[in-house]
Amino acid sequence: MTNEFALHETLEVQEIAAFKTVSLTKAKTMQPLVSDPALKKILQQDEVNSTRHVEELRDLLLNAKGDKHE
Repeated sequence: MTNEFALHETLEVQEIAAFKTVSLTKAKTMQPLVSDPALKKILQQDEVNSTRHVEELRDLLLNAKGDKHE
């Protein structure tokens, strides 16, 4: 599978990555301030999911950029 993106697609993926990074930062920052166990669990799960999403988006962008230079 080739991961060549048009410029607008690359920008969209970068925008999603930026949003997920902000989401990850917020989840990590808010955890120490939360006393409700259920909410803390939701924030912890969001941190795990957001970390995975950011890594996947990073890999996607790196692979797409690598394909264009080969």
